[in-house]
Amino acid sequence: MTLPTHAQKPSSDSGSHRPKNRRKTARNVLLGFAAAVLVVGVVAGAYVYNLIQTFDSGSTKIENAFPEESTRPQKTDGNTAMNILVMGSDSRGADVKVESNASTDQRADTLMLVHLPADRKKAYAISLMRDLWIDIPGKGESKINAALAHGGVPLMVQTVESLFDQRIDHVAMIDFEGFKGLTDALGGVEVDVKIPFTPSSGPMAGQEYEAGKHAFDGDEALAFVRERYAFSDGDYQRVRNQQAYLKSVIGKIIARETLTNPVTISNMVSAVSPFVSVDKNFDAAAIGNLSLSMKDVRAQDTVMFTLPTLGTGTSTDGQSIVLADTTAIADIAAALSKDQLGTYVTAHALDRGQ
Repeated sequence: MTLPTHAQKPSSDSGSHRPKNRRKTARNVLLGFAAAVLVVGVVAGAYVYNLIQTFDSGSTKIENAFPEESTRPQKTDGNTAMNILVMGSDSRGADVKVESNASTDQRADTLMLVHLPADRKKAYAISLMRDLWIDIPGKGESKINAALAHGGVPLMVQTVESLFDQRIDHVAMIDFEGFKGLTDALGGVEVDVKIPFTPSSGPMAGQEYEAGKHAFDGDEALAFVRERYAFSDGDYQRVRNQQAYLKSVIGKIIARETLTNPVTISNMVSAVSPFVSVDKNFDAAAIGNLSLSMKDVRAQDTVMFTLPTLGTGTSTDGQSIVLADTTAIADIAAALSKDQLGTYVTAHALDRGQ
């Protein structure tokens, strides 16, 4: 049977062209999506580049932050854990000196050894009491924070490396004044005040703060991390307060509303950069890569504790000092060498600054 001629030739509006049209439409959608992604990528890339430029141009680079290589502990092959020495200096507006291998009148008011395990699932910060009485290489016994005055950043690094027999990978020095700008850039930080206090100096002097949660602005945060005279155990409580503040800051920085707000992030970087000094290899790109490797870490994964001590005492020359607990130091050194600091913290139920 012969089909009619018109049945052998599909009409121009038949469905045979629809798959082609659908393919064309799909292709256009994909091209449009790709273009949008490209635009977003360029904008984001420019934004990230500007942040990098802001940090790298605003912060100070310590050209020679480390001691002679022959004096330093070596890492074992395959050890990707990282140790960062963080120093806080309360310059109260004066210039912070970071000259290497130089004797200065600068002292580290706050010392923290930040340990990032190889799996990057947690972050540990060990606060070292500034009056801890230990041996400073080449200088004899003294308070640990005097290392900065005796030999600059390299001697401070060498002192902490010698204390734990662990290599320091990076160094960061932060002026307390930077806490003020950081807090304000974040729109304030909520801190749980454990012990009521009244600042003894600064713009908040005389203001009473009761125990409980407080939303601190920059000036209040600065008063909180500085104060020690209001507490019966002085620096011990100040260190705990600093830990509590830092944990609150970390929690707010990694909160979704912060990370998705480019204005807040830009203000934060701009506010902090002028008060930060880092070793020359710890630039914004390195910090960014490190942050990416720790993208799953949350505030509750940040563990802060103070290096155990034997209390306070007096040196032979009459200084008020903090006595070193050599057993605790040795145990922590062993835990660090095995990348098992978490096991040590759990076993000793250490104060986490909460």
